Amino acid sequence: MNNEIMNREQTVSVLGYTVYAGSRDYLADGVTGVVATLNPHSYVIARRDMRFQKALKAADILIPDGTGIQLAAKVLEGRRIEKIAGSDLHEVIITTLDKRGGSCFYLGSSDATLLKIRERLAREHPGVRVGLFSPPYREKFSDEENEALIRAVNEFSPDVLFVGMTAPKQEKWVHEHRGALKVPLVCPVGAVFDFYAGTVKRSGQFWIRMGLEWLPRLLREPGRLWRRNFISTPLFLFFLLGEKLGRITTKSGTTV
Repeated sequence: MNNEIMNREQTVSVLGYTVYAGSRDYLADGVTGVVATLNPHSYVIARRDMRFQKALKAADILIPDGTGIQLAAKVLEGRRIEKIAGSDLHEVIITTLDKRGGSCFYLGSSDATLLKIRERLAREHPGVRVGLFSPPYREKFSDEENEALIRAVNEFSPDVLFVGMTAPKQEKWVHEHRGALKVPLVCPVGAVFDFYAGTVKRSGQFWIRMGLEWLPRLLREPGRLWRRNFISTPLFLFFLLGEKLGRITTKSGTTV
């Protein structure tokens, strides 16, 4: 994490990552750099994908997008932190942009989804100037395609760039091309595009408050999300337990 405006009270160490521990309201305005998300699934994927891990650790702010990250902060550091999903980050940013007449650019997803985003923004945040670009749907872009994506963003010159290419592709793409993007703030936010467009329903506030936001999504999309909940989550808890036991053993050995 490289953002100079952060301080020790606003971060917490979680399994090798420096995670944001402040209020979501702090992220509403004035923050620059890359703001990415960390959840148990991305943590597990990043253990074997070093490019993804490098991209996450290079983010200027890494927000705790999951109750598992909250749990880890409590178990390992005794810190209570606020869960901030990508949708929460998106909402505080566009609300601020609306108030001051700012602009944002959505890079990713389909043309149909992007048009729904534009329509909703026009209704709810008419003060926001918005740009859209739907890239080709493939695992890796050619050099020419990358240049076209970067050119589209830079010509629009937004205050904020939202990237929705799904993890880990979006984080790696942002990390690799951050130097060419002339944007103060870049947020790889994945599923937020579909949530905001309404093409995928986000879980209701009851489930979010209960720490079970994942459950309705799993029931609606079991084929896509079963691996995240039945493989990544148990693995994350296993690694968390191992870290905690390792610290206890080390402390006991030092005491003796």
